[in-house]
Amino acid sequence: MFYDRERDLADLNDILTRPGAQLMIVSGRRRVGKTTLLIEWARRSGRPFLYWVASRQPAPSLLQSISQTLWRYAHPNDIMPASFAYDSWSEVFQQMAILAAEQRLIVILDELTYVIEVDDAFTSLLQNAWDHHIKQTQICLLLAGSHIGLMNQLHTYRAPLYGRFTAQLRLDPLPFYALRSFLPGYDAERRVAVYAILGGIPAYLEQFSDQYTLRENLERTILRRTGLFRTEPFVLIGDLVREPRNYTAIIRAIADNRHTPEEIAASGAIAASNVHKYLQRLVELQLVERRLPATVPPKQRTTQSRYYLRDPFLRFYYRFLEPNQDLIELELKDALWQAISEQMRAFIGLTAFEDLCREWTLMQARRGQLAFVPQMVSGYWGQTVQVDVVALSWRVQAVLLGECKWGAEAVPRSVISDLLEVKTPRLLALLPEAGAGWAVHHVVFARAGFTPAASTLATAHNVRLVDLPQLDSDLTPV
Repeated sequence: MFYDRERDLADLNDILTRPGAQLMIVSGRRRVGKTTLLIEWARRSGRPFLYWVASRQPAPSLLQSISQTLWRYAHPNDIMPASFAYDSWSEVFQQMAILAAEQRLIVILDELTYVIEVDDAFTSLLQNAWDHHIKQTQICLLLAGSHIGLMNQLHTYRAPLYGRFTAQLRLDPLPFYALRSFLPGYDAERRVAVYAILGGIPAYLEQFSDQYTLRENLERTILRRTGLFRTEPFVLIGDLVREPRNYTAIIRAIADNRHTPEEIAASGAIAASNVHKYLQRLVELQLVERRLPATVPPKQRTTQSRYYLRDPFLRFYYRFLEPNQDLIELELKDALWQAISEQMRAFIGLTAFEDLCREWTLMQARRGQLAFVPQMVSGYWGQTVQVDVVALSWRVQAVLLGECKWGAEAVPRSVISDLLEVKTPRLLALLPEAGAGWAVHHVVFARAGFTPAASTLATAHNVRLVDLPQLDSDLTPV
């Protein structure tokens, strides 16, 4: 199925309408929907297109595979000679140029990193062919791959194809509001729970059904010996790195709430001298993100950074599935569900819900519905105070402080007063001149709404209150 990729389709169509040859790089993690998007776009375009996907094979086998794909396209009604293959990648590229000489032809080379891994000359040969033959044609050539690191290297300064690409597209997971298309019968609370577990990965979301409860969906697809996702982390990580053991150890430590390099090293995951190297690599591969406290001025170096898993399923797997493999193997469903459900509320609140609250803040800024335009949206953590959402502008000296509450009960007055009377002055004290002259704004997000006393205090102090239905509505594009 095809969901919520209209913006990406528009970007691809823009490339298609540009005159002359186009060379585009398309990247995105496994199962994010690259192949589905590209084929759907090519079909909708009405243009002739050729699709080829690489796999883990020796270089000669890959050359033969793409040769036969090209031959079938050029000779749709003929019988292909047995074991047909061009002699070189240069001949493959020359054939592409011939096919696109007089007409706009879309050529999609998918999972290209498998070729790059086994044939060092591939990109140099493509660069030479592009410069001498292909760029004079009407081709629209898309190079797609899931290995984020290798795909990023294609357009670095020293790469053979540097300066040849006319566009690039990074395919991100679907946004939260897209879950309505997958689970129309779920309310916002259950969709947030699913988002905390699966994120916006279409291939995962398609496995869930709103005909089942959250527990039933988990037991049907994940919490079972034959579950589809039991090996997913190893496949995901193994596709990106040659020696996954150290990377997996760091990911496991982060999932266990160890977010600083010092905490990760202290967990025994990896030697302290190597932590930064591996963390930097995980950030490059978009498995981990580095967060800075919002109060750190732009371009200022800091040791306060923290590291978080970007992928929700990795968070869920290493928090709940890996520690309970014995219960899964023995099919002790009730014990397994109890082990998960006891921590699930806190897990959702600290991951998906806080992420969505920060996303809400950014969307409000883009819509011009905040009192200022923030330069940074993050949180703050320190010895004196922790704040879930901090949006800050150094230019106009304005700050927004927000609290996120995923509890089952309505937020009481004490949460509002603590934000106003305790957390605000402590955070302002961290700003230049103790925040003197800064405009201060407040927002509180709540799953279960607010007590009358909390609402009264919020009104008196212009604190914006956002309950879950409002958050859900605001995160939906207008």
